[in-house]
Amino acid sequence: MDSPIRVLIVDDDALVRAGLSMMLAAADDLAVVADVADGTEVLPAVNEHRPDVVLMDIRMPRLDGLAATERLRARREPPEIIILTTFDTDDHILRAMRAGASGFLLKHTPPPEIIRAIRQVAAGEPMISPEVLRRMMTYVAGTGVDPRRERARALLDRLSDGERAVATLVGRGRTNSEIGRELSLSVATVKAYVSRMLTKLELNNRVQIALLVHDASGGEDAAAGA
Repeated sequence: MDSPIRVLIVDDDALVRAGLSMMLAAADDLAVVADVADGTEVLPAVNEHRPDVVLMDIRMPRLDGLAATERLRARREPPEIIILTTFDTDDHILRAMRAGASGFLLKHTPPPEIIRAIRQVAAGEPMISPEVLRRMMTYVAGTGVDPRRERARALLDRLSDGERAVATLVGRGRTNSEIGRELSLSVATVKAYVSRMLTKLELNNRVQIALLVHDASGGEDAAAGA
């Protein structure tokens, strides 16, 4: 990217906000445009500063990060959102993904990985820490009969065979380049498939495609590809 990736930090702990700001300042291609202490401040900050990526905490006093994510992703052309938290319960993970977050990282994630995650989601690729992805797979696989499974299967039936093949690999956490190599497609073609799927399925991003695949398979396909 020619201009720096604009980042908004949302966390109720002033020391965490300061630490993240200092850490991100070390990356020449990132720029922290603002930091706020509560979910109620997110929409005004986004309107004013137009960030590309929001680093979002979950536990905040007035409006939590999951509710703020849902509100933000309901807007037209919202920024990408990475949930960065100490809380990694199954409910938090799934709610964040269903809300449209592009990433989910724990606060003990090493700084270089947080920086890489910001770059990755700004480029349109999701970023979920491996331990979070494993928990999600295990949870979905153990849910048993779920009404969401039939709905997910019905939605995936809208896809062509080629789109379903790409969707399956998205569900396994593959990047566009990895999907291209596995299916002998160009990266541009993979991106076109993903774009068409988002339109057909009325989803916001590829993390939601992955979750739909997990719901449809009960986690079996995702676990097989892990």
